[in-house]
Amino acid sequence: MTEARATAWPEGKQSAVALAFDLDGPTGDAMLTGSIWDRPEYFAQGAYGPWRALDRILALLDRRQVRATFFTPAWVVETWPDKCRTIVDRGHEVGHHGYKHEKYWDLSADQQGDVIDTSQRIFRNTLGAAAVGFRTPSGDWRPETPALLAERGFEYSSSMRGDDRPYFHPGGRLVEIPARSDMDDYASLAYTTNPDWPSGGDRIASYELTLDNWVREFDGYHREGLCLTTIFHPKVIGKPGRAVLLDRWIDHMQEDGAVWFATCQEVSTWWRTNNRKEEQ
Repeated sequence: MTEARATAWPEGKQSAVALAFDLDGPTGDAMLTGSIWDRPEYFAQGAYGPWRALDRILALLDRRQVRATFFTPAWVVETWPDKCRTIVDRGHEVGHHGYKHEKYWDLSADQQGDVIDTSQRIFRNTLGAAAVGFRTPSGDWRPETPALLAERGFEYSSSMRGDDRPYFHPGGRLVEIPARSDMDDYASLAYTTNPDWPSGGDRIASYELTLDNWVREFDGYHREGLCLTTIFHPKVIGKPGRAVLLDRWIDHMQEDGAVWFATCQEVSTWWRTNNRKEEQ
């Protein structure tokens, strides 16, 4: 039985895919507390993303002729400016992801505003334009965060988990492109319970099983005409063997030519233009 299509996408495509990567670098709790400088392996693991893995992913995307979004802490942009400019030069989008991957739910409205404003200034000075997209580094935010983003000119967020289609936040000024944890590479390729952050990258799933999961997840989205986005991390998915998985997965999605591959900004712009009635 054929499933009902959830929406119509540009050029008559059946579904949409917005590949998205969190280019975290060596940011996060250890960076914020300063403890990262006592654990050089933490820094090295994070730095592998922008320093080495990013080039491999960009080459793969070039070969597949797919554009993507890279949610990047502004500290990473400051530290690897040439690498981050390459993302833009090759036609991809760079989105806001905090300054040092802060937990937004721990920040007051003023503190969130300071992080956003500092990061946007760095984006403008280094990349030539402020970000229009946001992904919360912490996986959640405070109630005032969407309004703060809208007031500062952001067009969309890709932070929440509550749907598999874009939707408008209350007020209609901010589009949400849900990014579900099913498509987070950490879940299959990095997490273990003991220890919970292995510097050597121990994994809990085989590569073939991981690819099978991603293929089945895409097939479900595609059948129903939905919008799939990812929470991939160059320091995880950008290692040589894992990049092969990404390449094979994109190959599967490109087989019938019925997928609209777009940046998150393009999805947001198209959704806003074609679904204005939802803003009311």
